[in-house]
Amino acid sequence: MGFHPKQENSVSDLEDSLASLSERIITCRRCPRLVSWREAVAEKKKRAYKDWEYWGKPVPGFGDPHARIFVVGLAPGAHGANRTGRNFTGDASGDFLYAALYRAGFANQPLSHHREDGLQLNDLYIAAAVRCAPPDNKPTPQEIAACHPYLEEEIGLLRPHLQGFVALGRIAFDWLLAWYRQQGVSSNHLVFQHAAFYQPDVNLPWLLASYHPSRQNTQTGRLTPAMFDRIWEMARSMLQE
Repeated sequence: MGFHPKQENSVSDLEDSLASLSERIITCRRCPRLVSWREAVAEKKKRAYKDWEYWGKPVPGFGDPHARIFVVGLAPGAHGANRTGRNFTGDASGDFLYAALYRAGFANQPLSHHREDGLQLNDLYIAAAVRCAPPDNKPTPQEIAACHPYLEEEIGLLRPHLQGFVALGRIAFDWLLAWYRQQGVSSNHLVFQHAAFYQPDVNLPWLLASYHPSRQNTQTGRLTPAMFDRIWEMARSMLQE
């Protein structure tokens, strides 16, 4: 077979670039309201997690650096990712998401409670439109704009392998519509609804929309396990070797 140093270096370069970006995200203090909120939550804590040392910082992306699917969420949960430091880890939304990813073969285990619990994603990378936990889970348009370059850079780093996006919720969907417009593709005709699938341009990743796995959606039955399983079945069926 022979040795291919260029390929080895490219893998190392990608991982180094993602690590460097993660460090810049973690140290970000661009949004005073979010900085104040996330740190206050980390100091006060929730009674159930009073013995935890909260993360209390922006949360970088996580997953397979050679993923073909890029999942975009909203923002860290106040006592989920803001506590654990990893997207969808340690709260009900994460329990619902990772169980579905495990059933679909994208995750090696159905639960994720902390950063060192052994969770690995296969062919999937997860990031959020906003990297700090926002009050009432409602970031402002200015805060979304301030975070925009981070997600844009992550997508750029993963583009060589990337085939599609899964948008978890309306804010993530709207962020991706803006991204398509930046690539010169009209997205005005794309409408958010669960399991909506779009291919805005044959030269760009496709887009699959899903309701967000928030407790508000899952506990009311707006998003059921069967509905969520369909999303990941659709995503896998669209992958090309």
